[in-house]
Amino acid sequence: MRTPELLEAPAPTVRGPLRGIYAGNTRSVFLRGLHVMARTNWVVVLTGFFEPVFYLLSMGVGLGALIGTVEFYGVDVEYAAYIAPALMAVSAMNGAVYDSTMNVFFKMNFAKLYQQMLSTSLGPLDVALGEILLALFRGLLYACGFMLVTTMMGLNLSWTAVLAIPAALVIAFGFASFGMAITSYMKTFQHLDYVYFLMMPMFLLSATFFPIEVYPQGLQWVIQAMPLWHGVDMIRQLTTGLIQPSIGIHLLYFAAMIVLGLWFTTTRLRALFLR
Repeated sequence: MRTPELLEAPAPTVRGPLRGIYAGNTRSVFLRGLHVMARTNWVVVLTGFFEPVFYLLSMGVGLGALIGTVEFYGVDVEYAAYIAPALMAVSAMNGAVYDSTMNVFFKMNFAKLYQQMLSTSLGPLDVALGEILLALFRGLLYACGFMLVTTMMGLNLSWTAVLAIPAALVIAFGFASFGMAITSYMKTFQHLDYVYFLMMPMFLLSATFFPIEVYPQGLQWVIQAMPLWHGVDMIRQLTTGLIQPSIGIHLLYFAAMIVLGLWFTTTRLRALFLR
């Protein structure tokens, strides 16, 4: 069902290479999503916040009492402070992937929402950016809430931890961009299982609970090719204050992921609905 914002979308005024795919009205898509989230999906959003908190309490506090400290860039870090930033990165990934896969799949194949949106003056880039902004908003809620919990527990070891919030949004942006593009190829709900099958090894192996050095060299290279490892290491550097030159590589990795994901998603939406 189209909302008044979509029905009253202004005629496209964008010129140049974006003409035909972008109407400059991403706000309509985003506000519609917020309206639906506030009315029907707020419980799902709330439960997603507690998952990393429970992991932190069970693994960080419980198992941490047995482990003690873990070395990170030559400095011994309390185990709970070591895994807390990793769980923040995982939370950003999960929120973005769930929003850009399951929700997008339903809107695309059952609600036929994107067909309705694109029958107005909206372009595929408006739709893609609007949906991704919704995923980022959810990621922002998770990041701020989790940051509050870890601050109260004394697990943020440097003032640079405040930068972990925008870093989490960068992670969510990268995963949401690619998640929506991949979802455009899915035909049944069973195809979503492939996405979650890939998320599980990333969650367990991306230096989330153990230093990457514990793995064989060959497996380390595989892990370092995964996007979540870049997110985990980036946020961990920020919360511990142990900033390394590699943080620039992490940002470039996600910048490439965002640009390619947006291009991919926009191309797919245009091919599917603007024939």
